[in-house]
Amino acid sequence: MNIKHTYIRIIDSFYWLIRKHRSDDGIFTHKLDRFFLETYDIHKFISRFFRELFTKPFEFREIIRQSYEVGVRSIPLITLTGFVIGVVFTRQSRPPLVEFGAASWLPSLIGIAFVRALGPLVTALISSGKVGSHIGAELASMKVTEQIDAMDVSAVNPYKFLVVTRVVATTIMIPLLMLYCTFVGMLGSFMNVHQNELTSFVTFFESAFAQVSFLDVSAAVFKSILYGFTIGIVACYRGFNATNGTQGVGRAANRAVVFSMFLIFAEELLIVQITHWIAAF
Repeated sequence: MNIKHTYIRIIDSFYWLIRKHRSDDGIFTHKLDRFFLETYDIHKFISRFFRELFTKPFEFREIIRQSYEVGVRSIPLITLTGFVIGVVFTRQSRPPLVEFGAASWLPSLIGIAFVRALGPLVTALISSGKVGSHIGAELASMKVTEQIDAMDVSAVNPYKFLVVTRVVATTIMIPLLMLYCTFVGMLGSFMNVHQNELTSFVTFFESAFAQVSFLDVSAAVFKSILYGFTIGIVACYRGFNATNGTQGVGRAANRAVVFSMFLIFAEELLIVQITHWIAAF
């Protein structure tokens, strides 16, 4: 505990020094100072989330409402996107496999592609654009109109009510949407395969999951949980710290989408590499 307090004191002192001596040139450079200050603010924002997550009161009703907004209201878009991707991916993959006499491997290819990459990634990117921008704009508008300050004055913890509930909702619902998107995508693929080869529903899905391992499924679920947390925490951070009036609302929504997508691709690259290392053992 003493080591933890010492570390926090050192970090706080360092960023206090930057803020105190900040000028046009800064201690290092102006952009580098801003980077360090932004990193420190993000660190405090995420640390506060984990502190508030396990303290009372627990806003279960708001979590359920936000889960409905994140999950149920995203189903039509996820359904359309997943189905179209399944059909298009199958149509594009068929000719090369037929040319090499491996058309029977098409269901396995679809299953591996959707479970390992397409399902989690498509769901995360669609949710980042729809959910992330919505959360960022909503919290930013509340920030610039001083509604968050009014909640604080009214003895309501705005961070717990606005941030914790939304991050928990995205963390829970994105994995569920991923499973749904994977099923819908593979259903679209099945319809295309059935149209060309009259493959039965049971045969298609048995072949599709024949090459899918427990590691593939667990990695997909873990990725989706991480993507959901990333979308929620980035959108809430951008919205909760918005400034400059109505311009800040648009900027917060835009940055919530851009930064969450960038982090999703970085996390995808990292998790794929870690999964390959685990599979090699």
